[in-house]
Amino acid sequence: MLTIALPLTALLAFSGYTVSVMLQAEQSLVNFGIGLMSRPDTAQVVIDLYLLATLAGVWMVKDARARGRSAWSVMPYLLLTAVFVSVGPLLYLVVRGVQDRHKSGAATSVS
Repeated sequence: MLTIALPLTALLAFSGYTVSVMLQAEQSLVNFGIGLMSRPDTAQVVIDLYLLATLAGVWMVKDARARGRSAWSVMPYLLLTAVFVSVGPLLYLVVRGVQDRHKSGAATSVS
């Protein structure tokens, strides 16, 4: 249960906060990004964040392949990761946890 609860809690909390901030923002997401990249100190944080996002993307692709799914099945999560960094991997973990739980439940009922 924790394999679903923890990422689901983080996903809901962070997504809710993101929506709230975006509704109150006085600039577009693109202008916000440009502003962050215009200073070396904030650019360093953005670069670090996207390096971690890239690692998460590589992990999602490898994990999907190890589970017998195509790399294309991860594309929606990668697109979310490209825009909202944490949302893609968190959603992937939630969906994967639900699928694993469903499979283990089906395997138990067949036995």
